[in-house]
Amino acid sequence: MSSRARTHDTSGKPARGSRRAGRMKALSRFGVHPDALAYSMTTLGAGMMNSIFSFYYVKLFLNKYKISEAAFHQSQVIYMIWNAVNDPLFGYLQDNSSVPCCSRRRLAILYGAPFYALSFLLAWFPWRAYAAGDWLSGVHLLVALCAFDGMLTFVLLSQCALFAEMSSEHHSRLKLIKYSQVASLVGSSSVLVCGLASGNMDDFPAFQAVTVLVALLACGCMLYTGLHSQSRYEARQGSKAEQEAPQGSSSSPPGLSLTSICSMTWQILTQRDFQRFVTMNFFQVFMVAFCNNFTMIFTEHLVPRDALPPLAKSLMYGAGFICPQMVVLGSQRLLRTVGYYRLILLTFYLEVGAAGVMLLLGPQHYYILALFLTTNMVLVQAAFSLFNLPLADIIDADLQSNKRRWTLQSTLLAASRPTSHLLSTALFLSALSFPLLLSLFLLTSLLFFPSICLLFF
Repeated sequence: MSSRARTHDTSGKPARGSRRAGRMKALSRFGVHPDALAYSMTTLGAGMMNSIFSFYYVKLFLNKYKISEAAFHQSQVIYMIWNAVNDPLFGYLQDNSSVPCCSRRRLAILYGAPFYALSFLLAWFPWRAYAAGDWLSGVHLLVALCAFDGMLTFVLLSQCALFAEMSSEHHSRLKLIKYSQVASLVGSSSVLVCGLASGNMDDFPAFQAVTVLVALLACGCMLYTGLHSQSRYEARQGSKAEQEAPQGSSSSPPGLSLTSICSMTWQILTQRDFQRFVTMNFFQVFMVAFCNNFTMIFTEHLVPRDALPPLAKSLMYGAGFICPQMVVLGSQRLLRTVGYYRLILLTFYLEVGAAGVMLLLGPQHYYILALFLTTNMVLVQAAFSLFNLPLADIIDADLQSNKRRWTLQSTLLAASRPTSHLLSTALFLSALSFPLLLSLFLLTSLLFFPSICLLFF
């Protein structure tokens, strides 16, 4: 950054600081934590868009756009490659770029929000009237998936890094989790609203109108984060101690050589706790994607149309996205007393037990099957909502064990993001039978245990 740009940025800090102090005071009067609110607004916006996208895009392209199975799989393979590349690419960019809109978490969210919202809308508007097996529908799916995942990665990597940077205290992070879960609860209700407004996508113009409204609201929420959030490093910059602090304590990365970056990355990747977390995270993301993307399709395939009324199905789908946040909010005291380790382990026991019982009962009990699918969505998503806590602890441990003043947080976060959700997409077409579906739930749940038991052991 040039000296002129630095002068301009410094001159604007007192005004922004006074506005921030006034806003914090006004929000505190109502018992609202300003930083937690600012952080959670991105969760709200992303939750509204991600819930709708993951829940409806498969059904849209398969049932409405009539994409061929070959084009669908080809798009998923290319998307898998892009997903594997963009996580470390954006992680490296955000940790090492000298451009503020990339290196500063707040600005990355601020400038990425409009593009994130636009990429969300790509899938819902066909490029022409598609015939069955139209090649253009395959191109449409590929562009929509890659654009949406790219912007999701760029914005949410910054938000996850902001989680670790806002505070190092456990009770403060629990407050961020609490606010984030409230925001996620409100955001995930977009699936319920969208389903009721469009008749589970039967009224497609109404569905498109809802997606446009959701994109506008989500963009506004994320802009709020970009304007009002602050990391502890930015707070240091605004204090007098900043002038005495070393360069490594700033929110912008220091100038590191490629050798230093590779050395730091290798130190992170060889940590046992990080390796175990990535293993656990791989299977958990697999289950989250499997439940979110394909529950509607499995329900339509396994439960006859006349077995459950449309309203019950809409409530079932909505509950699968809303109830996880209620479970996390209701377990705040347990998080403080028991800890996230035992709570996550408990959800894995429940998933294994439920899958085993359902497999023994068989597919003819439609209401029990619907309850199982809903409960499984809730448990999987609730456990996954707590994963920021162990990851933030790993980041802190990396700082302390290697005596660093600055860490490759985005790179570490990118390395922990598996592509297992793409594996779930590749398997789902072959799993449209009851025994195989339940076997996948049971097997994946059983595979959790070695990794979660080893984590921090």
